[in-house]
Amino acid sequence: MKQTFMSFDHDLADMCAQERRQGLWQNPAASCCSVQPLEQTGGTREKDLPVGEHPLQLYSMGKPNGVKVTILLEELIALEHSNAEYDAWLIRIGEGTQFSSGFVGVNPNSKIPAMVDRSTNPPTRLFESGSILFYLAEKFGAFLPTEHYKRAETMNWLTWQMGSAPFVGGGFGHFYAYAPFRIESAIDRFAMETKRQLHVLDSHLAWNEYMVGDEYTIADIAIWPWYGAIMNDAYDARNSSRSTNTRT
Repeated sequence: MKQTFMSFDHDLADMCAQERRQGLWQNPAASCCSVQPLEQTGGTREKDLPVGEHPLQLYSMGKPNGVKVTILLEELIALEHSNAEYDAWLIRIGEGTQFSSGFVGVNPNSKIPAMVDRSTNPPTRLFESGSILFYLAEKFGAFLPTEHYKRAETMNWLTWQMGSAPFVGGGFGHFYAYAPFRIESAIDRFAMETKRQLHVLDSHLAWNEYMVGDEYTIADIAIWPWYGAIMNDAYDARNSSRSTNTRT
């Protein structure tokens, strides 16, 4: 399997290089199609992660996936769970901090957030925001219902968010706000998908106070940083995304 992925990776790199030579990319250096060979993933520099005095060590930044975990931790502290005290360390993804050996040791996928629970022996590494939310909710017995149907519904919406948000951030956010050149079909595709997801939430919340009826759960904590951000004009797109022709 590894050889199959490596072969695909090199084929894609060759294709991108050929397109550069043919002048098909308006800004190849900044293009989303730039590729690192698979064997170069992982740690690119030797550097340990800092460790503070509290049981939980959070390595993150103020992006939606990182905000989810911070919200939950602050909610747990508000409920006076003393073992939920944490040290937060800023991971500057623009500077490549996520590729340090220490960070990759916690999250092989080199994405924020990552966490280490040092209250266990040995310490427990955690990555992927949904996994961290579930772990903390189970550990502290909060924001994850024990009743069968509510628990199932919580996991339904938590995993819905995890599967849906990439269309918002990596899809609409990238092609609308960050791509080096404009691709109308991509903007239209992901703008319509973002609107569809917002309609799913709007329809559900028209009849429910929270995502799981009257109970505030990790599903709400996961959903708000992404979709609340859109409604608060993330990507400068709240009005102009109604028509992809309004951005120049």
